Amino acid sequence: MTVTMFSPEQLLQPVPYHHVSVATGTRHVHVAGQIARDADGGHIATGDLAGQVEQALRNTAQGLAAAGATFADVVRLRFFVTQWRPELMADFLRGVENVADEIGLEMPMAPASLIGVDILFEPDVLVEVEAYAITD
Repeated sequence: MTVTMFSPEQLLQPVPYHHVSVATGTRHVHVAGQIARDADGGHIATGDLAGQVEQALRNTAQGLAAAGATFADVVRLRFFVTQWRPELMADFLRGVENVADEIGLEMPMAPASLIGVDILFEPDVLVEVEAYAITD
């Protein structure tokens, strides 16, 4: 399996993710939206966007690992953030950067979308992360 990521110079620069990923492989891994909860459902980093981003990405790494994948196999990430405002970007990126080395998330990230939503499934959930990977 091979994943190649790049950002054509004609697209907005710099951004914390690659604009394009090209993957070859036959095994697709989809990790459902991960949030800042531990395995027992305990709340992690309530009210702290950076902390919730960290835990949601840790949980995403666990899901990938269970399927035999890593962030090196990820071809797309999708983040949903409640009550998004541009001034939250620093906290969001701090959460990504704080955990990147720990979970093997290289920067810039795979192509990513950050989608602002009014609310996620519970009021204290600030961020949810989905990952798409290709292996083999």
